[in-house]
Amino acid sequence: MNKLLTRSLTEQSPIEIIYMTDHCNTTKRKVIIKKVNMDSVTAYCFLRKQLRTFRLDCILAAYPPMKYKERLSPIKRG
Repeated sequence: MNKLLTRSLTEQSPIEIIYMTDHCNTTKRKVIIKKVNMDSVTAYCFLRKQLRTFRLDCILAAYPPMKYKERLSPIKRG
């Protein structure tokens, strides 16, 4: 996950994260990392349209954003 966060920071490319809030709700966010600290990241959040701080221990997953067609396509099993 750290490689993906660093890549988003250096390339200013969006990633998607699954984040657990203080109230134990999960949320999916599309973000661009702006700053990495020891225990958190500051990122532009496309949902809120502003800079937000996300705790690293609450980021459950991070991955490149899926394209629209990838979301619609069924998983092919070989």
